[in-house]
Amino acid sequence: MCLGVPGQVIEVLDPANHLVSVEMGGVRRPVNVACILTEDRPIDRCVGDWVLVHVGFALERLDEDEAQETLALLAQLELVDEVPV
Repeated sequence: MCLGVPGQVIEVLDPANHLVSVEMGGVRRPVNVACILTEDRPIDRCVGDWVLVHVGFALERLDEDEAQETLALLAQLELVDEVPV
């Protein structure tokens, strides 16, 4: 089963390699955002964005309500320990 987990971009780690730090369930992990970068939304404008993360890659941007709803559902299924606020 493949599962994407919502997380929030906290900081840019390595712009040349498209790496940011994403917080998911209270844990920060490096994530590659190359798949979601556009001319209108370069890496330096990703901080604060909610993204759907799968195996270390951000697959798409989410609005905060959608991210929180998904995290709540995952918590109900006990797939995540903590829902970030």
